[in-house]
Amino acid sequence: MAEKAYLILANGDVYAGESIGKRGETVGEAVFTTGMGAYMETLTDPSYYGQIIMQTFPMIGNYGQIELDSESEKPALFGYIVRELCKNGSNFRKERELDDYLKACGIVGIAGVDTRAITRTLRVHGVMNAMITTDLKNKDEKLARIKSYKVKNAVEQTTCKQPSKFCDGDKRVVLWDFGAKLNIERELKKRGCEVIRVPSFYTAEQILDLKPDGIMLSNGGGNPADNVGIIEELKKLNEKKLPMFGICLGHQLMAIAAGAKTKKLKYGHRGANQPVKDLKSGKTHITSQNHGYAVMANSLPENVELRFTNANDRTCEGIDYIGTPSFSVQFHPEACGGPLDTEFLFDRFVTMMEDKKNA
Repeated sequence: MAEKAYLILANGDVYAGESIGKRGETVGEAVFTTGMGAYMETLTDPSYYGQIIMQTFPMIGNYGQIELDSESEKPALFGYIVRELCKNGSNFRKERELDDYLKACGIVGIAGVDTRAITRTLRVHGVMNAMITTDLKNKDEKLARIKSYKVKNAVEQTTCKQPSKFCDGDKRVVLWDFGAKLNIERELKKRGCEVIRVPSFYTAEQILDLKPDGIMLSNGGGNPADNVGIIEELKKLNEKKLPMFGICLGHQLMAIAAGAKTKKLKYGHRGANQPVKDLKSGKTHITSQNHGYAVMANSLPENVELRFTNANDRTCEGIDYIGTPSFSVQFHPEACGGPLDTEFLFDRFVTMMEDKKNA
């Protein structure tokens, strides 16, 4: 018989379900993602550091665990919520059941709860802290822990610890790792780039010593404004006018370094179905996203042009930098689980590097 588990939200709501993954207790920021597939990519996205992920799609685990679908060496999330966990996944690539994977990675989870009701709560009241536990005793003490929790040091905890070379190529890209997904490297490799991944604590001088043709700023978790040191180093790199491409957190850090501001969204954008409008072409693309903060469009300085907006809430989704070969996007053009509408942005980055070399 499955052991009981409970989800406690910061507003005091309690949902009873069954324990999955590691038995025990965990606290984090509860967020929901609307993706209908690619749960392995979701589980291994470093941007979820410090958060408890809830999948709105009702059944998860139907193809088990597939290591090749991972976006990092190990999950960074703090907890996992599903409506129904499939106990017998079916796929020719399956290596083990998803529950066994959660246990092996030490992820505390809960299944059998009303994920629709929880989603409505988070949409109405905004993301809130939560706890997954197998013990309801001392609820008041638990609520105090829940309410005092804050996501901290997300970049420091998910960046690589030392530089590494991913592949050879005729264009050298330094990937500044704030919690980078592996598919960023794969997309650059497909386009003939040599990729050198460096830690978040690298300085502008260390990056320039590698003589890059271009710099890629990766995705990552947490509040972008917390990364004061990185922002200062980024300002120094901006002076060199090298081709630069930022994704997700990288996009936010580039904007802050240029003088813009960011804000926390009520419940963020997480899923594979976010419509984004290209203001230059007029086209709308379906994108994969995972972020709780956004660049404030009304704070963009004169040398920064709004390029993409979210078709649902009109928030900033992409920026072009005037007078320098740099741009950034809030969504994920490298989305391995799809959609792949915006992969062309990697081609744009490569073209910028080629034009700079030829010049």
